[in-house]
Amino acid sequence: MSSSQAFFAAYDALLARWPTGVTEIDVPTPYGTTRVHAYGPAEATPVLLLHGGGSTGAVWFANAPALGTHHRVLAVDILGDAGHSIPGGRPLRTTTDLMAWLDALLDGLAVPRAHLVGHSYGAWIGLTYALHAAPRVDRLVLLDPTQCFAGFRPGFLLRSLPILLRPTEARARAYVDRETAGTDTDPGWKRLYALAVSGFANRKLVVGRRPDPTGLRVPLLVLLAGRSGAHDTAKVAARARKAVPDARIEILAELTHFAMPTATPAQTNRRITDFLTGNQEKQAALGTV
Repeated sequence: MSSSQAFFAAYDALLARWPTGVTEIDVPTPYGTTRVHAYGPAEATPVLLLHGGGSTGAVWFANAPALGTHHRVLAVDILGDAGHSIPGGRPLRTTTDLMAWLDALLDGLAVPRAHLVGHSYGAWIGLTYALHAAPRVDRLVLLDPTQCFAGFRPGFLLRSLPILLRPTEARARAYVDRETAGTDTDPGWKRLYALAVSGFANRKLVVGRRPDPTGLRVPLLVLLAGRSGAHDTAKVAARARKAVPDARIEILAELTHFAMPTATPAQTNRRITDFLTGNQEKQAALGTV
């Protein structure tokens, strides 16, 4: 089996764990065709899910059932990353291109406004987009966001260097095993990640500047991994509170950066769904939180 065949077999195995009723949508944009996994009531408020680098939209299999109870889940294969999205037309090179791609994607889905949930690289895209197009974003959820409020730990970059310079499946698997040690991170996702970063020939992420979150004008939830190797969690939390004083910021003490979103999904799902449905505000108004 070729590396490409192995990758898509691992991808399909994760997708098979989504709930019954998921549909696949291919949305044309000026930058290529974007694959979206759709689940939940068609008339419900959309929630657009943006995965971390190398994860693909299939990674949200443990979150879709909970989110799809009250929302229309739209899980994207980010264009330029591994997955079923196919670049074509205009080159996707800059942050401006990335924002135009998301504009076109929402237009193609006939979604004028949506919640955004992003993990890691997807969180950076989500925050950048909420600053770019606030009228199109209802609420924003960032899962252990990178390059949003603080930079990477030097040690994290050093550990990542071997799979950037000489990626192999074994090296990528050892890396993600180390970065998720002590968690129940899904093994099927870890296999997919290792195959994505080691063998997906067309993978090319857009890298841009850290956005200025002080300009954010949408409700924000930040869920941080207490054992994140990617950055200093306390520093990220402090900077997020300073930049967005009204944000809700929580630290999930037992999780690591790569453990989100597949590890202990029940607690993550509860926090996200409460925030998106406004349950936290209702409970606070009643004095129950």
